[in-house]
Amino acid sequence: MIRSDQILTTVDMIQKENLDVRAVTMGIDLMDCRSESPRDTCTQIKDKICRHAENLVAVCEQVSAKYGISVVNKRIAVTPVAYVAAGFSQADFVAIAKSLDEAASLVGIDFLGGFSANVENGTCKAAATLMAAMPDAMAATAKVCASINVGSSKYGINMDAVATMGQVIKDLADGSKDSGGFSAARLVVFTNQPEANPFMAGAIHGPGQHEVVINVGVSGPGVVARALERKLAEAVTRPGLHELAEEIKQTACRVTRCGELIGRQVSTALDLPFGIVDVSLAPTPKVGDSVGEILKIMGVDNIGAPGSTAIVALLNDAVKKGGSFASQSAGGLSGAFIPVCEDAELAEAVKNNSLSLEKLEAMTSVCSVGLDMIAVPGSVDAATIAAIIADEMAIGMINHKTTAVRIIPVPGKEEGDFVSFGGLFGESAILPVQNVGKSNRFVEFGGKIPAPINSLKN
Repeated sequence: MIRSDQILTTVDMIQKENLDVRAVTMGIDLMDCRSESPRDTCTQIKDKICRHAENLVAVCEQVSAKYGISVVNKRIAVTPVAYVAAGFSQADFVAIAKSLDEAASLVGIDFLGGFSANVENGTCKAAATLMAAMPDAMAATAKVCASINVGSSKYGINMDAVATMGQVIKDLADGSKDSGGFSAARLVVFTNQPEANPFMAGAIHGPGQHEVVINVGVSGPGVVARALERKLAEAVTRPGLHELAEEIKQTACRVTRCGELIGRQVSTALDLPFGIVDVSLAPTPKVGDSVGEILKIMGVDNIGAPGSTAIVALLNDAVKKGGSFASQSAGGLSGAFIPVCEDAELAEAVKNNSLSLEKLEAMTSVCSVGLDMIAVPGSVDAATIAAIIADEMAIGMINHKTTAVRIIPVPGKEEGDFVSFGGLFGESAILPVQNVGKSNRFVEFGGKIPAPINSLKN
């Protein structure tokens, strides 16, 4: 029996605390779209996406209206293009990206992920061609997102690919100067990339999935923040951190159930299987919807002060526990995101010099993703960016967790300047990078960082 107080709590979460379904993402397998002709492949890709997703946006809006829960983004994730387009030329890869973008526009979604490749154990010809095509592909599209998995706990880190991605990120940013280098914000570099994940820019439809599936990503940092404030206000004595963790866990459980309800309703209406619900505290630039605010409520006056990493660890674990209790389908990233530009409090901490790149890196060792939406000076060279990627990938490899880098070297901007990307992508001061140009010899070695000994688990 559902208690009335639980219903009222959920209503408050929606109306007052910025609870939303951040993304409903349709995963589509494109392997059967492959043909000998690149032109025919493009046509079949567009046709298949339009056939399966033509009603996605309308159904999401209908379900959203029925339950009063906003579905912020409607998205599609496809089979990594390196698999679908293997053997094609660089120009053909760009043509496929354009076809994906056209299909995304035709069905009315916000973003499409899957211009992607896995290179953790080596770079095949198809993956190399895709990476070489990325600058042109991103320049020619508006809705296509890209990702490269350069490392894993099983295989180690492909440093040749890391060096390549450092240069690709520079090229993407320089090619989109008019938008502050925004093309780089549509690319994520991963270690241990999930094969089913509704969040962009890293969503893909990996192997072992249904032909077509509905995944849902739920956010709720505002909900958690308000729950903690109530807990502290109502407490007769100061609660311990274990009690605050329990409050976060129970709140994440309710958030997950709301998200799964929406996802299953959409999948039923479209007559498709339901995949996963990713319960992640993914912030927005909106005031009151910030992971950074949670850190302040839990006791650090300045984000980045000692204790910040410990709080993120507690937060991430409690969210995962609440999500896994609420749903057998919890998956994806599920945890706490710390994307600087997309979180008003984190962006303010960068502006006030309390949050450094080094402290962010420490916090990523216990969050659910990594260095996310970091704006750095446009003068930072490709080798330094590659070295930043390598550090973050090493955290993921050693700790058997997903880590990622989404970094934007903003052309023409330097430390302390300001950049705004608009919408959910937010804004931030430019984060300083120490020791620029001092890692070149390390990156030039190339080769591979071997996997840790605990990779031998089979």
